[in-house]
Amino acid sequence: MRRVNEAVREVLSGHITEDLKDPRIGFVTVTGVETSPDLRHARVYVSVLGSDEEKDAALEGLRSSAGFLQSKVAQELRMKHTPTLAFHYDESVDRGMRITKLLDNTEGRDEWE
Repeated sequence: MRRVNEAVREVLSGHITEDLKDPRIGFVTVTGVETSPDLRHARVYVSVLGSDEEKDAALEGLRSSAGFLQSKVAQELRMKHTPTLAFHYDESVDRGMRITKLLDNTEGRDEWE
């Protein structure tokens, strides 16, 4: 499953950056894919650079392009079933940036003294 997820992620990443012309889709990074064991559904996790409105717009753009992207996955990967794509915002990047910022703010402070 790990190889399938990675292959789907690579195909989607390439086509999102090169083929999609939707102005709502700005700087989008596919951070991960979780495919169901029966290969019928795939959760696609994306990170979007920008404000909350830009993130929502990018997700809407990706959702409207799901059929096109699914056809590209079908063309490039030989799978028993082509999964239906569901796009979700990956909050782990935001959490990581928040933790880094908190650590940077506490750096130099020694509260254990």
